[in-house]
Formats: sequence, C-alpha cells, structure tokens
Amino acid sequence: MSEKTGWFQRWLLPGLAFKAVVIGGGYATGRELASYFLPSGPRGGLYAMLLAMVIWSTVCAVTFLFALRTSSRDYRTFFKNLLGRFWPLYEVAYLAALVVILAAFAAAAGAIAHAVFGLPPIAGALALMALITLVAAWGNDSVERLFKYVSFLLYGTYAVFLVLSLLKFGGRIGTAFATETPTTGWPVGGLTYAGYNIIGAIIILPVTRHLTSRKDAVIAGVLAGPLAMAPAVLFFIVMAGFYPTIQQQVLPSDFLLGQLGFPAFRILFQVMIFAALLESGTGGVHAINERIAQAYRRGDERTFTKPMRLAVTVAILAGSVFVADRVGLVSLIANGYRWLSYVLLAIYVAPLLTFGVWQLSRPAAAAGQPAVEPAVQ
Repeated sequence: MSEKTGWFQRWLLPGLAFKAVVIGGGYATGRELASYFLPSGPRGGLYAMLLAMVIWSTVCAVTFLFALRTSSRDYRTFFKNLLGRFWPLYEVAYLAALVVILAAFAAAAGAIAHAVFGLPPIAGALALMALITLVAAWGNDSVERLFKYVSFLLYGTYAVFLVLSLLKFGGRIGTAFATETPTTGWPVGGLTYAGYNIIGAIIILPVTRHLTSRKDAVIAGVLAGPLAMAPAVLFFIVMAGFYPTIQQQVLPSDFLLGQLGFPAFRILFQVMIFAALLESGTGGVHAINERIAQAYRRGDERTFTKPMRLAVTVAILAGSVFVADRVGLVSLIANGYRWLSYVLLAIYVAPLLTFGVWQLSRPAAAAGQPAVEPAVQ
C-alpha cells in the first residue's frame, strides 16, 4: 500500500486533525476546561469529559461514513447531501462560528504574548494570524504536515507537564479527587462542550480523502474522540489540584506553569499552545478554502490558486482579530461558544444521527449513491 493511503493517513490522521481543530484557544490554555468541566468538581469534570469524548467518537464515525458514502470532501457537498435545499443554513452558521472561534484563538495568542513576553495583546494575535495565512495558503499537504508534526510536540509536552506536576504538587491533586464535592451539572457541561467542538468533524473533511472503506471510516471516527480528549484529561487532572480558585484565571495554563517554577518549561509550554492555536486556526480556514475551491472548479478549466487562498484567509482573519480585540477570551468562550453548541446540534448532529443514519442503513444503489464507494482522490 502506498504511503499516501497508509494506516497513519487512514486511521490516525483524521483524529489528529480533529484534535488540531478542537484544542484551540480555550482547550490549550485551560480556559474551556475551567468554564465547562471544573464547575462540576474534579470527578464531575472527568464524567463530563468522558461524555464529550463518546459523543465526539460517535458523531465523527457517522460523519466519516456519510462523507465516504456521498463522496463529500468539503462541507458544502456534505450538507447538500444531508440537508438538501436547506444546506445554506450551515454555511451561515459556519461562517459565524469560524469568526468567533478564530477570535478566541487570536485573544488567546494575545494573552500569551502579554503574559510571557509583556507584549501588547494585538502583537500575539497578529503573529498567529500571519502564520495561519502562510500555512493555509499552501493547501492540503501543508495543512496535513502541520497536523502531524504539531501533534508530536503537543502530546509530548502535555505528558512532561503531567509528570512534573505530579512530582511538584501530586498531593494537592490526590486530595482534590479524594474530597467529596458536588458533581451536579456535568451532563450539561459535557454536552455543551462536545456540541460546539463537533464542528471539527466537518472542518477536517478534506483529510477524509484518504479513507478507502467503511472500516477505515469507523476506526478513524472512534479514535478521534480519545485522540482529541487525551491531552485535555491530562491537563484537567493537574488543574484539579487548584480547584476551585483556578476557575477565575484567564490563562489557567500560565497560572499552573508559574506554580511549577520551571521558567524554561513555561516557555516551551506556551510555544506548544501557540502551535496548537496555529493548527486549530489553520484547520478552520482551510475548510473555507476547500469549500470555495470545490465550487470554483469547472472540470480542469479553473483552479483556486494560492493567491486566491491567501486573499480569502486574510479577509477572514482580519475580521476575527477585530472581534478578539473588542470582546476578549473569557467572554468569547463563556458566551459565544454556548450558542454555537445549540445551533450545531440542531442543524448538524440531529439530522446526521437521524436522516444520515437512515441513509447509511440503505443499500448504496437504493439511496441514490454509486453501488461502489468512490475511489480515494
């Protein structure tokens, strides 16, 4: 089997890409974990994370199966097959969601630049936007390489972070989980968090071009949940040691790094967060570019060129930086993300798990699809 369709591309790359999208501005900094999981206490937070992980795996698997069945490699094609003439509903929701999400990434980058280097927040935001523009303009191969190599940095850094934290204040962590605290509200936290982040399964549709069978789609989908949630669980375990005071921190990650007292590792961790913001933002913009490229093509007559990708990327990011500068990270996560969850559950998850599953249960020919699954492009 060629390298292009090897097991890594078919089974792991979609999950790593999904992780790349959901880790974003709030997950990587700990702000999302503080907002949606810590209110239910250390143990309740873990219950909520497990619920979110199961939802992610289920929806990703069905999404990948539906994309394979309908040969949908961009979100426009996917939702035309899922929602029919109502597909523009997702277009509007996605554009609004992307601006909010990228604004949160820009705000996080700005907060990191200010906390670590004392720079104005706008400097960090602009640096992140410039790098996203550079990577997204080069198309699929560039984006997939980013997903792959940043993942190595990310998983390794979180593992070291957990080990250092257990050595430094493992007693606090153990006490936090041993202490009886209310766990009420964890289903809502898990559902809300899973709901707005599940957009990642649609954003990464371009990487599903490597899938060759239903087995690939199911394996890739099931693995996506654990691959995306594993770093969050490691991070949350450490955060629990400082429950409940850490909930008030804008950058829980920087607070914890300050408690560790290792300046060199603090810089490495913030570099990792910046890289995570880069891959998340690139994934979101890349989905827009691929959707436009698909609509722009007419056989072999027209090509969506790199300068065109660059122009679209700059336009989207400029609006996002403006929103980030006006609203801020905490407000974006606490308010903007919640309504995104409800909208996406209504126009994506509910139709997929009803009509989409019904379509998948029918023979390909009866469902109006080719009897043989489309070849990988």
